[in-house]
Amino acid sequence: MGGANGKQVILEDDIQFLVKYTDLKEEEVKEHYENFITNHPKGKMDKSSFTEMMNLCYPDSDKDNIQKHIFRMYDSNKDGIIDFREFMFVVYIMSSGTPEENLKQIFKLLDINSDGSVSIGEFKRVIRDMFLLTNEREVDSSIQELLAEKAFIEMDSDSDGKVTLEEFIKACLSQKKFSTMLTLKIIDVFTD
Repeated sequence: MGGANGKQVILEDDIQFLVKYTDLKEEEVKEHYENFITNHPKGKMDKSSFTEMMNLCYPDSDKDNIQKHIFRMYDSNKDGIIDFREFMFVVYIMSSGTPEENLKQIFKLLDINSDGSVSIGEFKRVIRDMFLLTNEREVDSSIQELLAEKAFIEMDSDSDGKVTLEEFIKACLSQKKFSTMLTLKIIDVFTD
């Protein structure tokens, strides 16, 4: 994103990236950019404006914890800002991507410290925060923890105490019971 005469404009690189990695046509990218700029005149979404968007999407939910995880998923370059390219790429993947592409984004959500693997602690934390977001407080915390532990055990195929991206994708695509259940729950957050 760049500026011309005080107005934000989309860079050709961003257009070409989104055309190449999504099914969007150039005109569609430009149209989405105009909508994005209407809501974010500086061409970027900081944590404050992301919070506003989350409040619109989930008005009656406890979203304070999960929004940090979701923000991290969008902020792929980890600069504390979500630009149009980052935003559209994740929106596209979560709505129209392949199962593997969706799972890669979900893995980023789970990998709190961005070290390339998910510990049981990270997994439990995101699952707890997700249940709060979806207003499922009636699901007892011990049941949430048990679900998270069972899914983690299914995913951790080499039993080293961490789940890699490859293990996560394999467990989900092979439709292991608890892994699939929790992954579908996370996907519901993005499709409801």
